[in-house]
Amino acid sequence: MPVPPGLEAMRVDAGLARLLGLSRTAVSQLTEEGSVLVDGVAVGKSDRLSAGTWLEVELPEPPRPLTIEAEPVEGMEILYADDDVVAVDKPVGVAAHASVGWTGPTVIGGLAAAGFRISTSGAHERQGIVHRLDVGTSGVMVVATSERAYTILKRAFKQRTIDKRYHALVQGHPDPSSGTIDAPIGRHRSNDWKFTVTADGKPSVTHYDTIEAFQSASLLDIHLETGRTHQIRVHFAALRHPCCGDLTYGADPRLAERLGLERQWLHARSLGFAHPADGRWVEIASKYPKDLEDALEVLRSS
Repeated sequence: MPVPPGLEAMRVDAGLARLLGLSRTAVSQLTEEGSVLVDGVAVGKSDRLSAGTWLEVELPEPPRPLTIEAEPVEGMEILYADDDVVAVDKPVGVAAHASVGWTGPTVIGGLAAAGFRISTSGAHERQGIVHRLDVGTSGVMVVATSERAYTILKRAFKQRTIDKRYHALVQGHPDPSSGTIDAPIGRHRSNDWKFTVTADGKPSVTHYDTIEAFQSASLLDIHLETGRTHQIRVHFAALRHPCCGDLTYGADPRLAERLGLERQWLHARSLGFAHPADGRWVEIASKYPKDLEDALEVLRSS
């Protein structure tokens, strides 16, 4: 195809991202593979486009449709279950649902293997999912098992009537020791897998209280008013108090090693909601997994 006039002088990665609806990271990968040609010559991501030149892009085969694989998940416990909802204690290293590029275990797959019938509402691979936890975050996660529960809980999360409590071990000592972080969050400009505080991001509000202070870190109780991806990790990294072990967002690798952490110290401690069947308040809590408890013991004994 000819390069449209509107892409004149744009960088290849930016121009093709706009033209093809791909991320700049995906376009960069295509250029590294020699899959982007202009007038028959391979170009780099930072080269400039010229209107009217002939553009050829070899795109990879589209991914196969995502499917739910019934696979037992080691360490995933059922914390609560009835005809409408099931709550699990999600271990670290487990995704909420299947996604492109993820080949590991999922909560949905684990529930299917355990014989649970999940709500059919939502995209096929995300049926029953009313909220998510990061792969590297452990703790309470609720899944809808009825259509009624899916509709009501999705609305409750959107209207922020769910009480979401997390515990996080962050580096240093936030000042003040209790407070609110009100800072918009959006995608990182140069890394598709990261998020950052940015003026054009989505409104994001995090409330926190210090539970216990150590010499080099603080254990916080956190209440999320909003639920953006990586919200806690991004907000505390922006304050220069990243979650211990969270190397993606600037944590000290030496402290992580001393604490024996191979992931961020972040745990979904409890989840409270009005039950979709009768409105009674349900609160489900999760204990710290061994790796997080061990890290606290190191701090308490030093």
